[in-house]
Amino acid sequence: MTNRSSARDDMLRSAAQLFRRRGVDATSLADVIDHAGAPRGSIYHHFPRGKPQLVEEATRTAGAEMSAMISAGLASAGPSATVRAILEGFRSELLATDFEAGCPVAPAALEGLHAPQAVAAAGESFSSWEDVIAASLWQRGLTRERSYALATFAIAAIEGALIMAKAQRSTTALDRTEGELSALLEAVLEASAGR
Repeated sequence: MTNRSSARDDMLRSAAQLFRRRGVDATSLADVIDHAGAPRGSIYHHFPRGKPQLVEEATRTAGAEMSAMISAGLASAGPSATVRAILEGFRSELLATDFEAGCPVAPAALEGLHAPQAVAAAGESFSSWEDVIAASLWQRGLTRERSYALATFAIAAIEGALIMAKAQRSTTALDRTEGELSALLEAVLEASAGR
């Protein structure tokens, strides 16, 4: 039973990695099987609905993992440091993959025409990240509305910076976004604490 779960998890991880680097449309089931080192017939055993199910579940899993990392960072280091850590992580991955690796859920959002459940999973992931960030800001004294506005802005800025970095083959957009977002969050939280 452990091997079954492990093979399925390996395929989910491989799919998420390949989608981040190549996109959903350019990644075949055979690519995922090869990358995971899984037996040929196993993909339909674990994902009977085929590629749409694999895209959905890989997106959902990657989104949940990212949400957990954001939550842990916020709890231990606070909003500004967490944003810097997220951007540093993406910067490192972009440099290590020659500007191929991007967000773990964006490929489903951008290429999910044939997998509406995957698009929904991406949307739910983005919402989860917003919720976690907004809750952290709210706990630090911001209003609910301001907390959500800043959380949405942070996610949108990071996602946009990732796209720009990949297209420009430069980390400049990430560097600038990191500086501005960190400064904004620090200023807003300092002003809130001084009330």
